[in-house]
Amino acid sequence: MRKELLFGFSIMALVVIGTLALMPWGALESGHVGLLMLALVVVAIMMGFPTAFTLMGMGVLFTFFAYYFREPNAALTNTLTLMVQRTWGVMNNDVLIAIPLFVFMGYLVERANLIEKLFKSLHLALVRVPGSLAVATIFTCAVFATATGIVGAVVTLMGLLALPQMLKSGYDVRVSAGAITAGGTLGILIPPSVMLIVYGATAGVSVVQLYAGAFFPGIMLAGLYVLYVIVIAKIKPASMPPLAEEERRIDLPQVYASLKRAFSDRVIPSLLRGFTGASNTGISAGQLLKTLFVALLPAIFFFAFMGSLYSIVTAPIKADETAGLQAMGIGMDAPAEEIDEEAEEELQEITATPAPIQEKEEAPTTAAQPAADQPPAERQPAPNWYWWMLGIGSLLGVAFYTIFTWARLEIFKMLLGSFFPLAVLILAVLGSIVFGLATPTEAAAVGGIGGALLAAAYRRLNYQVVRESVFLTGKTSAMVCWLFVGSSIFSAAFALLGGQELVEKWVLGLGLTPVQFLILSQVIIFLLGWPLEWTEIIVIFMPIFIPLLDNFGIDPLFFGLLVALNLQTAFLSPPVAMSAFYLKGVAPPHVTLNQIFAGMLPFMGIQVFAVVLLYVFPAIGMWLPTVLYR
Repeated sequence: MRKELLFGFSIMALVVIGTLALMPWGALESGHVGLLMLALVVVAIMMGFPTAFTLMGMGVLFTFFAYYFREPNAALTNTLTLMVQRTWGVMNNDVLIAIPLFVFMGYLVERANLIEKLFKSLHLALVRVPGSLAVATIFTCAVFATATGIVGAVVTLMGLLALPQMLKSGYDVRVSAGAITAGGTLGILIPPSVMLIVYGATAGVSVVQLYAGAFFPGIMLAGLYVLYVIVIAKIKPASMPPLAEEERRIDLPQVYASLKRAFSDRVIPSLLRGFTGASNTGISAGQLLKTLFVALLPAIFFFAFMGSLYSIVTAPIKADETAGLQAMGIGMDAPAEEIDEEAEEELQEITATPAPIQEKEEAPTTAAQPAADQPPAERQPAPNWYWWMLGIGSLLGVAFYTIFTWARLEIFKMLLGSFFPLAVLILAVLGSIVFGLATPTEAAAVGGIGGALLAAAYRRLNYQVVRESVFLTGKTSAMVCWLFVGSSIFSAAFALLGGQELVEKWVLGLGLTPVQFLILSQVIIFLLGWPLEWTEIIVIFMPIFIPLLDNFGIDPLFFGLLVALNLQTAFLSPPVAMSAFYLKGVAPPHVTLNQIFAGMLPFMGIQVFAVVLLYVFPAIGMWLPTVLYR
């Protein structure tokens, strides 16, 4: 028997034996039956039964038993009524509309065939960084997984693209496999993420705030991955050797090569000398202007951003109009009895005599109506941090253009054609959500249109692509919706049997502090990530944890961010480590599953460290939602 199967069967045996041993058979209550149902569901899912239908089947069966022992004649009717009500409630959830739209956007972007160009351009841009291939792989996975949100597609494509190149360059198999599998899972954390939508719909938390809160933790986790790779490349250079010189060579277009030979390797001085006609290079002024515009795009973008930021930070403060309003508390000194008597008298007068019809009069000019000659409000001075930001950015820009060579310009053009379209799409979707310009559903619709335009721009939008994307979107959306229906029925049965009440009494009886409860819950979720996937953990166990948060004064938003970071382990922990199986399916034969598992373990440790960092410094996740919405 294979090791991973033996490991899985061992966990199943522990669940069954532990449940049977801890069950109080002499004093069995309905709540214990609910816990038995929970254990049976976990074992059934681990045996390979479909999650959604297992939840529905178990929920309906145990709901019938719960109603039967109370009122046998109405058990079937009550069970079917509960089923219909729960299903209808899930289908009425507007938040779930965003899931098929985001999934459709992801499949279209995946088929735009950008990942190869993105990986090559990032690889060349980061060529001087230690472990450049692995770093470029993580960056590519993070960007592409964020744009698509489809972990299997990203890991599979990067396994076909990056793994052979890393192995050819002498990279260690474990490091290569770990970088691909860990980077591919970032799409379920960094917004726009389907996992956050599922958690928000399950826990009743705003998806907008979840997106804002998960932004910096996602970047932090990707940064920790990159930092780990760079440190390992420094400590063990043999595991990630630098690239050969011929692999770093960049072929320049004829125009760039001519300007480089005629003047220098620096872009801006060469273009300026080309305009002055210091030498006859045979290049037209139009080509020079076009090249100069492309070269100055970073500076144009920076100053445009700083200009828009200046208009925001110096905007005049709007004074609230308070004329004619009565301050709170005025007239409230009278006793409550007198106020009630006066109110009753006024109500009797109003109902007894109809109000006379008054002629329309012009409203008198009051302080609430500003005069026409009132001077406009003055703009506020820009804060000091703005000038520091502008100065440091300008100095970095000067340093950048000092070393801006023709080879770097060619790499920048490659990034313009691969990285920036995806970045614009992601920022447009996230920006419209985070800044309140659109709801998640509306932003998902914009993302779907953007994905179609992106595929059309790269000449990949055809009937076959649209057909496959629509089919896969329908398949994924149906799975998620059935999961929600099954989870809703299961949660109702669990609560009906008293399982939720029993768990709550047990947890509160432990006398835990909020810190201890968070540690206990995150450890349980981490362990659940070994046998279960993130969808099963959220739809089955979050309805159990969420009601307990009020007892410990824990914000469900912060708890959701901890869970989102923790659930990264669900894709990297054996035996149900889907990323490992995705990669194994496209890896060369000599790359074993054990090597892939060994490569993922350090990244699992980084995920645990990230959870600890987020708990110790909650502002990493809570600062942006607090600034924007509270």
